[in-house]
Amino acid sequence: MMGNTYLIIIDGLGVGAQEDAHQYGDESMNTLGHVSEETQCTLPNLAKLGLGNIIPLASVPETEAPSAAYGKMREVSAGKDSTTGHWEIAGIHLEQPFPTYPNGFPEEVLEAFCDGIGVEKVLCNKPYSGTDVIRDYGEEHIRTGYPIVYTSADSVFQVACHDEVVPVEKLNAWCEFARTKICVGEHEVGRVIARPFTGSHPFERISDQRKDFSAIPPEHNLVQLLQKKGVNTYSIGKVIDLFAGVGFTQYRKTKSNAEGISQLLSAMSAVKNSLVFVNLIDTDQLYGHRLDPQGFAQSLEEFDRALPAILSKMTDEDILIITGDHGNDPCSDSTDHSREFVPLLLYPHKSANSIDLGIRDTFSDIAVSVAECFNVKNKFPGKSFLKSQ
Repeated sequence: MMGNTYLIIIDGLGVGAQEDAHQYGDESMNTLGHVSEETQCTLPNLAKLGLGNIIPLASVPETEAPSAAYGKMREVSAGKDSTTGHWEIAGIHLEQPFPTYPNGFPEEVLEAFCDGIGVEKVLCNKPYSGTDVIRDYGEEHIRTGYPIVYTSADSVFQVACHDEVVPVEKLNAWCEFARTKICVGEHEVGRVIARPFTGSHPFERISDQRKDFSAIPPEHNLVQLLQKKGVNTYSIGKVIDLFAGVGFTQYRKTKSNAEGISQLLSAMSAVKNSLVFVNLIDTDQLYGHRLDPQGFAQSLEEFDRALPAILSKMTDEDILIITGDHGNDPCSDSTDHSREFVPLLLYPHKSANSIDLGIRDTFSDIAVSVAECFNVKNKFPGKSFLKSQ
């Protein structure tokens, strides 16, 4: 097969706790199952593909003849963040999770950061919501000029500054310094993120000028391998940030799932011999972390409504893979990601070696399968779920 492969990650879409979830405090998590039960969301197009065949869902029925092959995937890598999940999908297994800082960063990290950028101190140094942190520390930042440094349940070192106090270019330089000089070794977080904001209280984040500085992935990963073999690679959404900007022919940043879907449909009209790697972030960023099951459900329904348009643009040689990168159960009392299986849908089902793909032993089965789509030899851990070429 030498058509296009469309790989869509619905961020935070888990389908039940993995066997090792107790090690993460996530034994009771089931993102999709709980959202379906709580909201009674209707997902008729995903149901036709076979979403309701993966696990029992209160509002999404099983179908006798799904048009996609279906299953779920187990994460092998240590951790439950977006970088770890996307990297494993691309064939990378991590033995150690990226570090997180539930009590803030240690003093030696902050002292080195302050010395390097020439400031006396930072503000906050706690896990915090990005909107709340500028509400609570924005005015002090303007008065003192001290940067706001905060983290989250994810492995992130985030720096927020007002654009009239610290110009965006300077903020980016500070974050690049943190990425290359501070957040290394034992403190190598998954991402350093520049978070500019503007205006007066209540302040607004400048979302389109946010910049992520990711850990650099090992060179042997799906996107870099395909690109070296002449396959076009496209990133839509935050995917390119998770791979440190490496391995993609073109990219499109997005502000919402609606924009991501629009960019995907546009790409589908133009690309050839390509991997289009899409992240739809709203389920995770806007609703999972904020414990909003109704918003999560509405985001899924928005994607479901777009599916007929997506499928109508596919040719006989194309395949579509829909999955997640971790869980983020908005019906729980935790705002953290959760250690869950993720769904796997492969359309059309005739491309798969079995309609019921079962439980896959690693997210990297996707890397093996996508490489096989393009007849590219690889050494990724995992097994193909495609029919033999």
